[in-house]
Amino acid sequence: MHRFAYYSRVLSAAAAAFFVAFARPAQAQQLGGRSEIFAGSEFESYLRYLQTLGKSKPTVWSIRPFSPGQIDGLMPTDSVHPWANRYDFNQTKVTGFWYEFIRPTTGVIGNTSYPFGGNDGAIWAGKGLTAWAQAGVQARWGPVSATFAPIAFRSTNSEFDLMDNGQTGVLKYADGQFPTEIDRPQRFGAGAYSRADLGESTLRIDGGGLTAGISTASQWWGPTTDFAFILSNNAGGFPHVFFGTSKPVNIGFGTAHGQVHYGYLYQSPFSPATGKSYFQSYEHAGKVRFMAGLIGVMTIKGVPGLELGGARFFHAATDSSGITGSDLRLPWQNLLKNSLKNEGDTVFGDFRSLLQNQLASLYFRWAPPSTGMEIYGEYGREDFSADVRDFMLEPDHSSLFNLGFRKAWQKGTRINAFRGEVFSYEAPSSGRTRGEGLVYLHQPLVQGHTYRGQLLGANVGIGSGLAYLFAFEQFTAGGKLKVFTSRVTQREISTRGPQYTSGAALEKPVEVERSLGAELSRFVGPFDVSGRVVLTSDMNRYFLSDKSNANFALTIRQGF
Repeated sequence: MHRFAYYSRVLSAAAAAFFVAFARPAQAQQLGGRSEIFAGSEFESYLRYLQTLGKSKPTVWSIRPFSPGQIDGLMPTDSVHPWANRYDFNQTKVTGFWYEFIRPTTGVIGNTSYPFGGNDGAIWAGKGLTAWAQAGVQARWGPVSATFAPIAFRSTNSEFDLMDNGQTGVLKYADGQFPTEIDRPQRFGAGAYSRADLGESTLRIDGGGLTAGISTASQWWGPTTDFAFILSNNAGGFPHVFFGTSKPVNIGFGTAHGQVHYGYLYQSPFSPATGKSYFQSYEHAGKVRFMAGLIGVMTIKGVPGLELGGARFFHAATDSSGITGSDLRLPWQNLLKNSLKNEGDTVFGDFRSLLQNQLASLYFRWAPPSTGMEIYGEYGREDFSADVRDFMLEPDHSSLFNLGFRKAWQKGTRINAFRGEVFSYEAPSSGRTRGEGLVYLHQPLVQGHTYRGQLLGANVGIGSGLAYLFAFEQFTAGGKLKVFTSRVTQREISTRGPQYTSGAALEKPVEVERSLGAELSRFVGPFDVSGRVVLTSDMNRYFLSDKSNANFALTIRQGF
């Protein structure tokens, strides 16, 4: 048994024992809420609006999920907000032993033409119907806290036309454009697809401003809300350990907050990686990847609401002997390729860092207190710059940017909000004279930036492209209304995919999904009932012709 599979079982058993040993009810409260503030969740976004409206003290949003102490600090200081009477968002610090059930939630997702969905954790919604369920419990006792929130789903995974990728066997289900370079199946086999996952489960200890723990929970790195470059809740969480600060700490001229993460990334049954779990050769680099990451953020006195930060995330080939010291040092590795250790082999004359792939970003968020407004941005790189001169000459090489804003207005107990985000990773003009790396792809680690067949970052096409989303949201005492529009590049012709280096130009070189959607949530007795409809036009699907899809979802969460 792989060591992290073992750790996952230990986490599950430890959490269960924790709850059984100390089980006694929490104080009477509304219908939950505090225990369900997961990375990328609806409750998290709601509290973010409240904070910009001055309902709670400012904090940083670039490292999520939040620690228990941070969640206490996010609770609004007054009850004049839409969901004050529905959920336990009271400004009461949890002391002693406390536990709360994570309310049972069930849902069904339907797609009429092809798989569609994202930022929904471990769930993969294929064509047809996908049913899912989640429940659990969260507890705290002094500095120790635990969350046990497993999730399971089953998709009918009905048949639809696949993009012909030229592969046979299981790889015929692989990505249509890059079947041997990323583990992102078009379809998870010929029959129904189901999975059970530990979901948003964590066991951690926080004290003295520091934290350490083991987790399978989703993470969200950076200030974005829809298209995170490095980590989002799109694929759900992966087994990892972490340590660092539990909340921003005073450093004199401001605050600092940072964490280091180590974990394992597994692949789907339709991955192009074969052979052993560990590295054997560049042709068989291993079915399991080790990850190492570092993320940090700081604030500056005199500029309220401003946070600045950066992150590094490494995929690395695993070794048959286990984790090595060089693996643990990856987050502090040199930023420039010409200073990296000689690995002993060459690819196109370059012998450095062949067995690791780095994703890195710098970001900012500015949310002036009590304005209801925030703006944020991120600049990211898929790989190293060769040296300082290389970075100065071509900072756009293998790069991307993300820009977004959120604005909320409150009138009485109603909040109206408008937000938008643009994520651009289009191939730069330097690609005319230089080989251009593609976002979320890297050799020889042929799984790409994925976990169990889903992208860890933004749920948009790989390689090169553009995505945006604009949404209007309204929160009332009875629920929520959201309408939105989005554009997502699914495929774009590149020098490593279908191309036209000679002969006639391809007539339809870009595949784009344009969507219009609406969500409505209502509070009905002890139930939260949410419905969603998204109509999508897939323009130039497979670079051929247009295809439409209707996505619908119904979710029911039961209170106690």
